[in-house]
Amino acid sequence: MIRKILVPVRGDGKGDNVLAHAAALARGFNAHIEITHCRAKPENLLPFGVPIPAALRAQLVESTSQVFDIEEAGLRGEVLALSKTLNIRMSKKADGKSVTANFVEEAGRQIDVIGHHGRLADIIAVAKPDIDRNLGANTLKAALFNTGRPVLMCPEPIGTIPDILGTNITIAWDGSREASRAVITCLPILIAAKTVTILTVKSKEVNVKPAELQEYLSAHGISSGIFEIETKSRTAQALLNKTKEVGADLMVLGAYSKHHDLERLWGGTTQFIVDHATIPVIMTN
Repeated sequence: MIRKILVPVRGDGKGDNVLAHAAALARGFNAHIEITHCRAKPENLLPFGVPIPAALRAQLVESTSQVFDIEEAGLRGEVLALSKTLNIRMSKKADGKSVTANFVEEAGRQIDVIGHHGRLADIIAVAKPDIDRNLGANTLKAALFNTGRPVLMCPEPIGTIPDILGTNITIAWDGSREASRAVITCLPILIAAKTVTILTVKSKEVNVKPAELQEYLSAHGISSGIFEIETKSRTAQALLNKTKEVGADLMVLGAYSKHHDLERLWGGTTQFIVDHATIPVIMTN
């Protein structure tokens, strides 16, 4: 059962889209959304190693704090307005009967704030990294590697976001530890889905066969189909193509079986999906 979804926001213009995806997932479980804004510490923005008179330092800290206060107030106002549009009730606590949310601000580095709040969340929703603007890669990395929790990567939607996210799901299956962990951590979402399709590449040998995964899912009351992809092209593109073909609104993926930085540098299945996915993807590592 999904009870708490973390949505870290940073005033980069992507928070509305991520919150809309989180709300769509939360509706299936009447879950609570914790919207966390990371606020930089003014003293951390002062030049390092440069002598600054105490009076000037205090003045700079105060003026920076005032700017941050204005930014926080604006972001909080945006969240409140969007929550009304999405029919989210603002509340510090979940009630299990409707989708609720609260806004939390914490000073510090965003990767630390995500690590703190994310470890006690059922899932963390983040924006798909923006390659052109070089935004979001560190947020995704922090959510994946600093929390141990599943991460919902939210691309800019093509069309409208479903009212309830996760009714038709594909599982990218290669029998790896990462894929296994993704399935197990996403069991509540898979149980709630109407359609589940296991995707595997026919030409690849896997230790744990798709039929074994299907049997495991069946033991949890999940009916699933298997589709073996025959392709000579890039595996990741074939997975994305088939996911689109079956009409899935969500993909479950075991992420970064290779080292994250190596995949970013040299490419790999996970990195290609991160860069090119047009539907939400839930990833674990």
